[in-house]
Amino acid sequence: MKIFYSINLFFLFLMNLPSHGQTPKQQQAFDQMLENLLTHSVKEVQAGEVMRQSNIIFLDAREKPEFEVSHIPNARWIGYDNFDKKSVANLPKNQKIIVYCSVGYRSEKITEKLLKMGFKDIANLYGGVFAWKHAGGKVVNSKGQTTEKVHTFNKDWSQWLFKGIKVY
Repeated sequence: MKIFYSINLFFLFLMNLPSHGQTPKQQQAFDQMLENLLTHSVKEVQAGEVMRQSNIIFLDAREKPEFEVSHIPNARWIGYDNFDKKSVANLPKNQKIIVYCSVGYRSEKITEKLLKMGFKDIANLYGGVFAWKHAGGKVVNSKGQTTEKVHTFNKDWSQWLFKGIKVY
């Protein structure tokens, strides 16, 4: 009976572990990296806050090969290096928009540009698509199929993706 009780207790313990794919220590290091990297010059939102909301337009500020590996479902690619204002010209200025990239740096810079263009309800996805995956968010490939692959920009940045298959 003690063995049965111990086994059940063990499985209950396992079921209550965080399912986000990272340890508390990894999450703390990720948060510290973001604190140092980002200027926090724009509104930031957490993946868990917006994951189940509707009527949000997601804009992907990564480069095209990154977007093609995977992106948030229904996201629109706008790029970073060659961002063109025309790519967002048809979006309503008062539409709720969330911009993201790998971890939030590039999307923070694009969000600053969009604010200057007159967009009102816009925010940067804190931690980017990496945080989206850590929070259990779904991503799709260029064919619209769910995938576990996430383009991590390069090998160095791949250390910050704790859930998913790293591609660089």
